[in-house]
Amino acid sequence: MLSDILLIISMSFVLIGVFGVIRYETVLAKLLTSSVIDTAALIMLMIALIIKLGFSSMTFKLIIVLIFVLITNPVINHLIARNVYKKNKNNKEV
Repeated sequence: MLSDILLIISMSFVLIGVFGVIRYETVLAKLLTSSVIDTAALIMLMIALIIKLGFSSMTFKLIIVLIFVLITNPVINHLIARNVYKKNKNNKEV
């Protein structure tokens, strides 16, 4: 029951994120919106799967994947944003 609610919340985060990405015009705003919503939806999804599966070896693997994504997602988004900013320093649309 709780896992189903968390899955619905996760998918609603993704839906809200899609509208946010469509709404903004600049690359950096779209990147920020997508990274925040992606991370929030992934956290909810992983928690829902952990609750649904119970405590097993798969739960441990899901926790490892969640930690890996939580570490790498901000780093990758920062690198992408930095490269966009360096490439378009004089462009007002960034």
